[in-house]
Amino acid sequence: MKRLRAFFYVQHLLGIGHLARASRIAAALVDDGFDVTVVTGGAPIAGFPGLGVKSVTLPPVTSGDEGFSGLVDLQGKPIDDDFKTWRSEMLLQAFRDCRPDIVIVEAFPFGRRQMRFELLPLIEAIDATSPRPLLATSVRDILQERVKPGRNEETVDLVNRHFDLVMVHGDPAFATIDKTFPLAGAIRAEVTYTGLVAAPPSPAASERFDVLVSVGGGAAGKSLVSSTIAAARNANNAWKWCLITGPNLPKDEFDAIARDATPVLSIFRFREDFASLLTGARLSVSQAGYNTVCDVLRAGCRSLLVPFAAGGETEQTVRSLMLEELGLATVLMEKDLTPEGLAQAIEQALVGPTPAAHRLDLEGARRSAQILRERYRTWSLKVGPGFGKVHDQTDDRC
Repeated sequence: MKRLRAFFYVQHLLGIGHLARASRIAAALVDDGFDVTVVTGGAPIAGFPGLGVKSVTLPPVTSGDEGFSGLVDLQGKPIDDDFKTWRSEMLLQAFRDCRPDIVIVEAFPFGRRQMRFELLPLIEAIDATSPRPLLATSVRDILQERVKPGRNEETVDLVNRHFDLVMVHGDPAFATIDKTFPLAGAIRAEVTYTGLVAAPPSPAASERFDVLVSVGGGAAGKSLVSSTIAAARNANNAWKWCLITGPNLPKDEFDAIARDATPVLSIFRFREDFASLLTGARLSVSQAGYNTVCDVLRAGCRSLLVPFAAGGETEQTVRSLMLEELGLATVLMEKDLTPEGLAQAIEQALVGPTPAAHRLDLEGARRSAQILRERYRTWSLKVGPGFGKVHDQTDDRC
């Protein structure tokens, strides 16, 4: 059997959303018969990128703060030019070793501008390869809006000069890329919508909570954690609360938080069965990251969203307000987040109407694999002899 080889680059800086979505897509590619190499560049997270893929780990970098103002290593030290060169050379060697048919770059050039020091050399290497692999970018349906002059034009120029495919991981019935990227009409590469990349349906919950609070990766959202603990402590009811702080929260901070656990408030760092817990929760309280929202939509539970808005971030606010408009969530703005404000919003959400039924496409992972296979077939025929050649399954260079 012949297999296509896919080389998938993903860099998570603050939360784990980018890595989680890319891992779901990588798993779907494996299920579709691809040989997949995932290159990661953030802090290691147990369980990601998942089984069945080859993994290359670059020396990790993270964001220096919630405003994404700089890159630091895991000890918090700003990275220097030698570090950048080290990473770039490792990435190029991984690409050469893999010799892929398809390269997928997560977010860039619509995001991850901080990683240009290694992604621009990678793109140059792709362009210089013969036969050249198909180059796709993998992006969310709702992007961070750019305010600096020239940034959107720079993005369009990079896409038009180098990329063959823009995969937008969303349902166009909910959001199209022009909603948050005003120059979408200038993109000459093919733009295709995959549907939302949600996890498969989960089994029934093993535990049931009235209020299930989750803070994504845990690097941001400390005010949601502290407000939850205070609201649960002051609640004058018999609700059962669960707080999941996220795997990226430093251990000493988690240990301090865990001491606030009570018979009515269970505190966990991470729950592998989070999606399952949602199916048994009366209310989910979370930020409005892409993956958490997908999990909530899959579970169909009530949802209170507190969108992350630090450092000028707009993506989660846009998503939450659109969901609220459709009757799929209620919203508490981060600026209004206090223990009292959270408690009041929870009470209102619990007595409000059940979420509206939706028909949003949640099969984006499987569809991404299908799209890449179909586009590679037609693209390779168009660009000429040799490009359509696939590799034998026994060839495990990638």
